[in-house]
Amino acid sequence: MQNFEFHNPTRIIFGVGQIASLAKHIPSNARVLMLYGGGSIKANGTYDEVRAALAGLEHPVLEFAGIEPNPRYETLMKAVELIHRENIDFLLAVGGGSVVDGTKFVAAAAAYDGDAWDILKIGGKVVKAALPFGAVLTLPATGSEMNSASVISRAETQEKRAFMSPHVYPRFSVLDPAKTLTLPLRQVGNGVVDAFVHTTEQYLTYPANAPVLDRFAEGLLQTLLELGPQVLARPDDVEVRANIMWSATMALNGLIGVGVPQDWATHGIGHELTALFGLDHAQTLAIALPGVLQIRREAKRGKLLQYAERVWGLHAGKGTEDERIDAAIGNTRAFFEQMGVPTRLSGYGLGSEAIDAVVAAMETAGLTGLGERRDITPADVRKALQLSL
Repeated sequence: MQNFEFHNPTRIIFGVGQIASLAKHIPSNARVLMLYGGGSIKANGTYDEVRAALAGLEHPVLEFAGIEPNPRYETLMKAVELIHRENIDFLLAVGGGSVVDGTKFVAAAAAYDGDAWDILKIGGKVVKAALPFGAVLTLPATGSEMNSASVISRAETQEKRAFMSPHVYPRFSVLDPAKTLTLPLRQVGNGVVDAFVHTTEQYLTYPANAPVLDRFAEGLLQTLLELGPQVLARPDDVEVRANIMWSATMALNGLIGVGVPQDWATHGIGHELTALFGLDHAQTLAIALPGVLQIRREAKRGKLLQYAERVWGLHAGKGTEDERIDAAIGNTRAFFEQMGVPTRLSGYGLGSEAIDAVVAAMETAGLTGLGERRDITPADVRKALQLSL
């Protein structure tokens, strides 16, 4: 197992009705800006609950609405302007992972003296401070409610870039699974796939003598395989929603990635598909992962066989090693399809021209050494995507 440091400062307030306790976690004299997306938080009652919970603060709570799925740099910079104009000193993200990601960038950009694009172009290392913020999560998927990562799109240049900084951990996150009951099943399926892929990218690399982390990851994968079909069959079951919500948080709060190699090539490919064609984040991951696993099957052989056995029950007696690896990858693709997330480019009306565009964009961005060994080239990306035409 590799050396590591692990620290996660985010307080989690989990359970039905926990929004009512929100004000306890915000300084009473704070000048708060509430950031959210479209109208869904008003339709499902979250907006009213949050406003009621904050009614006792000394200063009126201001609002910034309109943060998009795959939040846009151009939109977020308007929030930064509002913060400076109104002397805001605390942020509250209310929504899904895109709103939380956007709020992280806003928190960092509001405290940054230079060109805010540096935070994404150069990376989170330029972030030396950020406004404090909390989150009320309404869509489980990205794990952004308990990590220090953010992914932002720039419409002008069709770029999608990420940054990480210890300064943008949420101070707290409220997770009320009842707030997910009104989500469209498409978003629920996306969330399950997103959490599943987050887990595999920290697990399906090469053996690192880290059995604790392996078992944590395998438990999350088995839980998502079990609960994914249940949430589609019983969409009103709040207990199922609660366990999916916590699985998504645990998949990317840093815990299962400590001491082990990680492979974020699927995310790198997915970000370009989103930036170029506007696909949902989870949709791009469902397209990219099966192909990445196929082209890396030799480098990942040990972990793929472990995945086949421990997650899919494909033991040594169930075919040759190669047959078991093929079956595990095929089962993964079938699970994503079962969750309502197509795994082929053709499922989104895209063909080989999309592959050309993704490869060109990755070359332009200098993304030429992806994966746990930094040896996945644009040519490899082409091969992976061709397997998902």
